[in-house]
Amino acid sequence: MVTVYVMIKANTGEADRLRREIEELDGVDRAYIVAGDVDIVVRARLESTADVKDLVADGMHAISGVADTSTYIAMG
Repeated sequence: MVTVYVMIKANTGEADRLRREIEELDGVDRAYIVAGDVDIVVRARLESTADVKDLVADGMHAISGVADTSTYIAMG
């Protein structure tokens, strides 16, 4: 099992809708709207590191309103 954190920058006014849509993606455990440099922090639990591309590039970036992401894989 791999734990991944994704920081998402949203287009203005899109954070609430994006959080709801992102939480529906396979592997997403929680999504939080936060204050700071990013708008949403996502925690996902995936079977392997190969699943990260599917979640982030194919899943999150396909949602209208996602401006940018940064992905971090937990080590331990």
